[in-house]
Amino acid sequence: MAGWHTRDIADQRGRTAVVTGANSGIGLITARELARKGARVVLACRSEERGSRAEALIKGALPGSDVEFRRLDLGDLASVREFAAGYRDERLDLLINNAGVMALPQGRTADGFETQFGVNHLGHFALTGLLLPKLLGTPGARVVSVSSLVHAAADLDMGDLNSEHQYRRWIAYARSKTANLLFVHELARRLRAAGSGVVAAAAHPGYASTNLQTAGPRMEGRKSAERVMALGNRLLAQSATAGALPTLYAATAPGVRPDSFTGPGPFGWRGAPRPSWRAGWTRDDVAGERLWVASEQLTGVVYEGLAP
Repeated sequence: MAGWHTRDIADQRGRTAVVTGANSGIGLITARELARKGARVVLACRSEERGSRAEALIKGALPGSDVEFRRLDLGDLASVREFAAGYRDERLDLLINNAGVMALPQGRTADGFETQFGVNHLGHFALTGLLLPKLLGTPGARVVSVSSLVHAAADLDMGDLNSEHQYRRWIAYARSKTANLLFVHELARRLRAAGSGVVAAAAHPGYASTNLQTAGPRMEGRKSAERVMALGNRLLAQSATAGALPTLYAATAPGVRPDSFTGPGPFGWRGAPRPSWRAGWTRDDVAGERLWVASEQLTGVVYEGLAP
């Protein structure tokens, strides 16, 4: 794994990938590099304008690449169902659950969920479940969910998944990233119990310079906070290209283990992909089962064939 880079990505010709949030940042880099290696890539993005622009950008940089934008709003379960119903490709080799929001002011999704939990976890839970038959039918398929080291700031509160009792933007974000890791843990357990070869893994980018850091302050008009985040991006963060490496490694490298967590090393901040530390609560079987049951109830999406 030492020194692993995009040049080490294996040939992806004949494979199909869905990348959520592929219009910018880490998602755009991930989609571009998979397309560069020959994969057919579906850019699953909320904004038609930004998604179409990303499609044109990749095709312009990589003439002949097979890239297609399809609209997906993870904050609206009707949109998630519409996207999954419209997925006509015969196979799905890679589902990259990359899209996310961070430290936003308190809000609700179209279905009434706290925004960060709803978009970062529930939207991806529903999407993965609805696309599961395609994944199960594709030899060597993988699901990669993008979490964050910030997950260590907070375990889930199973009695208040939607932060109705108290809302603190960074704690809500941390809980949504804990949910990503618990989802991967429980999905890997259920796939193994079903005898499936689908690999569910997680990754995080360390501190990468993207628009994720400045979106929340910008929404609230907190100019000073936006400037601080932008300055941190310039002085401390690694590039979005470097931040995408752990995701690309988890998606394409040989021997990636189920329920693994890949990040930049050696300290999780920046560097080449390597196994990452994670909080013990993200490997809790009981918590994973409870979150799974709650997620099925909240979304109405049941993973057929994957029993507890």
